[in-house]
Parts: sequence; C-alpha cells; structure tokens
Amino acid sequence: MAQYVIKGSSPLVGEVVVSGAKNATLGILAAAIMSDEDVYIDNIPDVRDINAMLEAIQAIGAKVVRKDRNSVLINASSINNTKVDEKYIRKIRASYYLIGALLGKYKYANVPLPGGCDIGARPIDQHIKGFKALGADIDINGGRIIADAKRCNLTANHIYFDVVSVGATINIIMAAALTIGKTVLENAAKEPHIVDLANFLNSMGADIKGAGTDIIRINGVESLHGTEYSIIPDQIEAGTFMCAAAITRGDILVKNLIPKHMEAISAKLLEMGCEVIEFDDAIRVVGKPRQRATNIKTLPYPGFPTDMQPQITTVLSLATGTSVVVESIFENRFKYVLELARMGAEIRIEGNTAMVSGVSSLSGAELQVPDLRAGAALVLAALAANGVSTVSQIHYVERGYEHFVEKLKGLGASIELVEDEREARKLAMKVS
Repeated sequence: MAQYVIKGSSPLVGEVVVSGAKNATLGILAAAIMSDEDVYIDNIPDVRDINAMLEAIQAIGAKVVRKDRNSVLINASSINNTKVDEKYIRKIRASYYLIGALLGKYKYANVPLPGGCDIGARPIDQHIKGFKALGADIDINGGRIIADAKRCNLTANHIYFDVVSVGATINIIMAAALTIGKTVLENAAKEPHIVDLANFLNSMGADIKGAGTDIIRINGVESLHGTEYSIIPDQIEAGTFMCAAAITRGDILVKNLIPKHMEAISAKLLEMGCEVIEFDDAIRVVGKPRQRATNIKTLPYPGFPTDMQPQITTVLSLATGTSVVVESIFENRFKYVLELARMGAEIRIEGNTAMVSGVSSLSGAELQVPDLRAGAALVLAALAANGVSTVSQIHYVERGYEHFVEKLKGLGASIELVEDEREARKLAMKVS
C-alpha cells in the first residue's frame, strides 16, 4: 500500500501554484451534460474524484475527450442512459450532482447514494425537498435515489432550505435551470464554487441571478448551448499551503488564488501572528517562531470552512496557549486528532469542540489517514515534526490534491511517495 515518508522540522520556502477547485469542478462536470453541444472546460484538477466523475459521465454515453491533464471536452448529445453505474461513482460524495443535471435535462435520474469520506452525517433531505418542490417523484431503494418527473414534468417553485446546504443548492440550481418559470431559492449556500457553477451555466445560456447571496433566482430556459469555461482556483488547496507556511515557520507565496475567497483563513493566520501579504492573485504567508493560540468555529461561507478545520487545528497544536476549535458542520471531523496525539499533540475532544493546548514540538510517527482533509493535516504535522513520519491510506489525499508531493518538494519538503510498507521502512531508516 502506497505511503508518504516524510522527514520534518524544515521550513517550507518558495512559490506554489494552486490547481483548479475540485468542488467547483465536480458540479460543473455534472452540469456539462445538460447541453447537447460541445463543452470545453479547463483548469480542472487531475485528481481521483474528478477522474471518477468523468468515467461516470462517459459510462452513460457522453463523449469525454481529455485534451490534457487539466482540460476536457464533453459532448452529451449521445447520452443513452440515465442510470449511473455504481462502480464509477459510489466512492465520491459528488455523485449526487448527477441527479440535478439528469433530472433537469431528461426529467429522470437513477443515481447511487453518495460515498466519500466518513466525516459525519451528510443527509440529502434538503436535496429531496427541493426536487419534490419542483414536482419530481423521489424513491430511495437499494442504495439508489430515483428522481422521476417524466409524467408531470418539472414546475418552477419557491424553495426555502431548512439548513444551508452546498450540495442541495447546487443540485436544485441545475434542475431549475431547465425548468420553465421562475424558481427562487432562499437560505441558499454562498460558497465560491456555487458562484462558479452559476457562472458556468449562465455561459451556456442559463438565467441565474444572486449566486453568492442567500437568495438565488433562476429563470428556467428551454435548452443550454455549448461553452468554454475555466474553473476557479481551489480555495482549500490554497489554504492548505498557507497553513504549511505557518506550521513549518516557512515563507510561501501561494499563487493562482482569489484573495477574497481566503479571507477567513488569512484572518486566523494573522491572529496567530503570521505575516500575511495579499496580492491580486496570490498570498504570501510567513510563519513566525512563536505563534499564538486563537479560536475557530467552522461555518458556511464566508465563515471559516470546515474543509480547513483539520489543517488549522494542526497548526494550532504548535501555537502558544490554548485554542478552542468548534466544528459546527460535520460531527466526525476530529478523527485525525488520535493520530496527532501519537505525535505529542495535546488535544481534548468534547463533543463537537476541540481544546488544543499548544506544545513546543511534535515527533515523527506512523500515521493513518482517516479522510481527505485530515490527510492533508497529518502531512502538515509530519512536515513540522522532529524525525521521520510515515503516512498511509494516502488514497484519501489523492482524491483532492493534485501533484501534492511534487508541489511540497518544490518548497523544500523532504517527502517521498513509496509503493509499499517494506520500501517505506527502508527509506525511513535511510533518512532518519
């Protein structure tokens, strides 16, 4: 089983270029099948989740041509099946985006219930509420969700989400885009990738206003045309490298990002005493020898993102003082804390709250990755720790970070990808 072998305690210094946003790409790839014309998308990250989505789209009959590692041409005019095969898509959470896309265009979808990381309950009740409000019949059977509007067609409606849900907002936007009439979504999510999806659909001829606010208005159109579109930079990848600078007391210029998207992360690093310098499309973070504790509460955008909670908590494990981290989105997001404790971190979990008492140093250890963002956090911990660490279950990390090892090496990290445990032990002895 592949692992990372990491020798820590060296500051990361240099420049790194952020890839396209995974979460935006997943929604946009689903939406691409809503046109019968050529759709060209670039700045897509070459990661496992994206490749799984492309395979699923191809399997239902769409033409998918990879122009290079970061661009794709999709033509969905040949789609001949609205039942998505489980083997392509079950492992990723974003499988449910195909429901909204297929329902909007074909008025029928049969899609496996989503998988992805085990970070807590992520119910799809708001998705179902939205689909039903548009007039679809919903049946959940045998681990699949079937949405059917063939008999009654879809009808525009006013929909209020009981809780803010990124996935439900994206799904209902797609379904409503091809539903004649005016659909209004209240208490909608405001994340950057929702704005990106709306911009993408509008470039195909949709009429969507208000994305990025809590009220989105969609005037349904009869059809969508082809387009060329470039994905926004990945907010979470950018934040991860910003945290890498902080935890290793390094100096990293993170390029190809949108500073507005990073405000919550930048604010917390500033509170900790890091130097944070903004440019038009880059942020430089300079870590300091002594960094202060601070408090974090994850919230929907523009609040602090839950996908950055493990990384910032890991940084706080080496800060002076006690920090309080409240996870308000996913209840199982502290699984990685047990791994940090094996490195010497002092973190106490009470329900959805972590009490982080900063320590002077971490020690290398054998680490198991429990989920995607926790994996990135454990890599950061290993880069800051004294000694050598091995990180296994790295397939989680590969789901969401493109060329992660290569990018870290470009910053001076001592990190190697090895293919099995025996090779990992040999390398660990060599570099220790």
